[in-house]
Amino acid sequence: QVQLVESGGGLVQPGGSLRLSCAASGITFSRCTMGWYRQAPGKQRDWVAAITTGGSENYADSVKGRFTISRDNAKNTVYLQMSSLKPEDTADYYCNAQFSSGGAFWGKGTLVNVSS
Repeated sequence: QVQLVESGGGLVQPGGSLRLSCAASGITFSRCTMGWYRQAPGKQRDWVAAITTGGSENYADSVKGRFTISRDNAKNTVYLQMSSLKPEDTADYYCNAQFSSGGAFWGKGTLVNVSS
C-alpha cells in the first residue's frame, strides 16, 4: 500500500515559519525524486521544490531563498522548511514522489494559511 502523508500545516502570521513533513511508505523512497507542490483555491497546482535521490535541490523562483527542501532516507521522510512566509504562500501543499519510469504518487495535502 503506497502512502504519502503530509503534516505540519496550519495558521501562521506573515513573516513566520513553518515546517512541513511528508512520510512515505510502500515505495522505495531512496530511489524517488521527491517534491512539493501547492494549490490555492481556484488555481492550478504549481511546483514548489524538488530534491533528487542524490540530494540536489531545485526551487521555484517564488520561494527561492525562503524555502528549503530536505530528505531523510532512513526515515522515509521529505521536509519543506518555510520561512519569511507571505500571504500569497497560502495554499494546500502536496507531497509528490516521482519515479524514473514516469510514475508518480501524491499525498492528500496539508493546508498552510498565512494570515494576520
